[in-house]
Amino acid sequence: MDEARPTATTVDEAQPLRTTRTTGGDKAVAVASHVVLVVWTIIILIPLLWSLLSSFKSSSEIISGSPFALPETWLFGNYARAWTEAGIGRYFLNTVLVVGSALVLVMLLGAMCAYVLARYSFPGRRLIYYLMLAGLTFPVFLAIVPLFFVLRGMALLNTLPGLVLTYVAFALPFTVFFLYAFFRTLPEEIAEAAAIDGCGDWRTFFSVMLPMAKPGLASVTIFNFLGLWNQYLIPVAINTRQENWVLSQGMGAYAGQIGYEIDFGGLFAAVVITITPVLIVYVIFQRQVQNSVTGGALK
Repeated sequence: MDEARPTATTVDEAQPLRTTRTTGGDKAVAVASHVVLVVWTIIILIPLLWSLLSSFKSSSEIISGSPFALPETWLFGNYARAWTEAGIGRYFLNTVLVVGSALVLVMLLGAMCAYVLARYSFPGRRLIYYLMLAGLTFPVFLAIVPLFFVLRGMALLNTLPGLVLTYVAFALPFTVFFLYAFFRTLPEEIAEAAAIDGCGDWRTFFSVMLPMAKPGLASVTIFNFLGLWNQYLIPVAINTRQENWVLSQGMGAYAGQIGYEIDFGGLFAAVVITITPVLIVYVIFQRQVQNSVTGGALK
C-alpha cells in the first residue's frame, strides 16, 4: 500500500492575500478630490500663463487680441524697459538685500529662541512663549503708527536697516512657534550623548541639534521668504524714500504711472520679474516642505 505523501501548498493557497475593497463612496471621494485639484490648478495656472504671454506683447495687442494667443512679435524689450526705465532692477536688488538679511537674522534668532524655550526649564519660560504666540494674533496695521515713531526715534525711518529689523520683528513669532514644536520632537538622548562627549550648550545646538532640524528650518525659511517678499503694507508705511523702495512699492508706483501711457507690456514684464524668484524658490525646496509636514505628522 502506497504511503500518503503530503501535498505541497503555496503561500497563496495557505494564506490568501487580503484585498482592499473600494466602495462606491471611496470612488466618489477620489473623483471629487481630483476634480477639485484640477479646477484649482487651472485657476492658478491661467493668470500665470496670461501674465507670461502678455509680457511679450505690445499694449495694443494685449487690449485687442486674445489673452492666451501667442504674441505676433516677441517683444523682449518689455523686460529691458521694466528693468531700467521703471526702476524694477533697483527695487529687485533692494528686495533681495532686505529679505535676505531679514531671513538670516530671523532664522538665527528664531532657532536659538525656540531651542531654549523647548529644551530648557527656567522661570518665565511659558510667559515668553505665550508672548511670542500673542505676536501671531497681532494685526500688522495696528502696529504701523507706534512702529513709525519708534523707527523715527532710532533714526531708522525710511532706511533699509530699519525695514530689515521690522521684518525680523514680524517674522520672529511665527518662526519661534514653528521651530518650538519641531525641537520638542527631537530625541533628548542625542543631546545627552553630546553632553557626555564633552559638547557644551553652544556646540550641542550648532553641531548636533540644528542639523537635525534642517527640514523644519527649510520649511519655515520658505514660509518667511514668501511672506516677506510679498510684503506691501509695512514698506509703504515706513519706507517712503524712493531709492529704498522694494518690489511691491515699485510695482504699485509703476501701475499708477502707466495709467495714461498704457505700457501694459512693461507692466506684465515687471509682474513676471516679481513672481519668478518666488516660483523658483518653491520649486527647488518644495520637497523639504513636504518632508517636514510628513515628518511632523508621523511624529
